[in-house]
Amino acid sequence: MMKRILHISKYYYPFSGGTEQIARDCVNALKDEYEQKVIAFNDGKEDVNDYVDDIEVIRCGCFTKISAQSLSISYKKRLHNVIKTFKPDIVIFHYPNPFVAHFILKELKNNDIKFILYWHLDIVRQKLLRVFFKSQNRKLLKRADKVIATSPNYIEGSEWLQSVKEKCVVVPNCINEERMKITPEIEEKAQKIRKENEGKTICVAVGRHTEYKGFTYLIQASKLLDDKFKIFITGTGELTESLKKEAANDSKITFTGRIEDEDLKAYILACDIFCFPSITKNEAFGVALAEAMYYGKPAVTFNIPGSGVNYVCLDGVTGIEVENKNVEAYAKAILNLSDNDKLRVKCGDSGHKRVIDNFLYANFMNNIKLFVDGTLNCFNERKEI
Repeated sequence: MMKRILHISKYYYPFSGGTEQIARDCVNALKDEYEQKVIAFNDGKEDVNDYVDDIEVIRCGCFTKISAQSLSISYKKRLHNVIKTFKPDIVIFHYPNPFVAHFILKELKNNDIKFILYWHLDIVRQKLLRVFFKSQNRKLLKRADKVIATSPNYIEGSEWLQSVKEKCVVVPNCINEERMKITPEIEEKAQKIRKENEGKTICVAVGRHTEYKGFTYLIQASKLLDDKFKIFITGTGELTESLKKEAANDSKITFTGRIEDEDLKAYILACDIFCFPSITKNEAFGVALAEAMYYGKPAVTFNIPGSGVNYVCLDGVTGIEVENKNVEAYAKAILNLSDNDKLRVKCGDSGHKRVIDNFLYANFMNNIKLFVDGTLNCFNERKEI
């Protein structure tokens, strides 16, 4: 009889988000060896059950959000029912999700279900939540049989993971190699972008326009560069209008807005330098960074203590890392890569190799399988996969 796993994610595909994609990757990595179900919030008020990749997804209606935390009237009952009827051997919980954590702790209090805590990031931005849920975090980490972190940097930089280092294992996030394929249409779009910016050093930055992504520092760095540079900033967010105002007199910067995946790949393929100016541990890993490195693009990053960004991109090897929020150093790094063709190519080639060796789905699938099998068999030694 196949062992059973219940995955608990804040949201789930087709909802788009980094944690949600990792949760789906995790499910698909295990689908041939385990019977699985997923429980998550619905991006709406109704309770819905559907199937994704032939796996049942139980979606609990969300009536409101407080500090980015979804709240649901039906969640407690539906979680209890699925644990009672499905009888999972393992529960994999994608943290942070404090509202749900409260119910998980109650459900797992007096049973021998193996509990894997998938620690995506510390609660950093929501200061009130961070203080309020300290006790809950301690209980979660105590109950966990094993804890997954996405980089060794995050284990070393997190006060929570430091307290349970013996339970932690590193399973790096992955990129979808299939999704990264370049079609003739994408190549044609990339060539058009290059032609329209002939003679320029093309820089691209990708992400939601929110504080931790650090786009304001890229805009400030741009003002220190001359007109041989062209900088494209993709995406939208709550800071879009203020960022546009800040860059209003800088003709080097273009905001593309939210664009289709095909166009995004074309911009990254066309660029000479990938700018990744995130500034806090809210950027726990940097999948977009790994995707650009897969295309052989050298990156410029800030040093973020405790973040996996500086584990994904290695200073002087796959790009250039500078002091956090140091605008002058960031501009100098961009200029250095622009002026040094050999360094740019070397970093790009090394970045591609690093992704191939460490951050592809095949690596992730193998790591997750080994880890889950080991947890089920009560392995106690700490591993670093």
